[in-house]
Amino acid sequence: MADSGRRPSGRPRHDFTPDRDPGLSRRRKEYAVIMGTCVVLILLAWNLVRLWSVPAAVVMSVVAALLAPTAVIVANRTKGD
Repeated sequence: MADSGRRPSGRPRHDFTPDRDPGLSRRRKEYAVIMGTCVVLILLAWNLVRLWSVPAAVVMSVVAALLAPTAVIVANRTKGD
């Protein structure tokens, strides 16, 4: 009977763990922090700050809108960047 190339566990014999990008978890954390800041800014701006100052709420929203693309850029950075 020919060898099927599989172990008794059912996994292929040549299974290996590909090298993960060592900065991936750091970038994910940075992304989460920046996007969390965006969410907090929006929630505070339109649920609390607008009661006292609509211009301040608008400024907070603009900052949050600028942080969102920044978070994407941070998350998609490569090693050479």
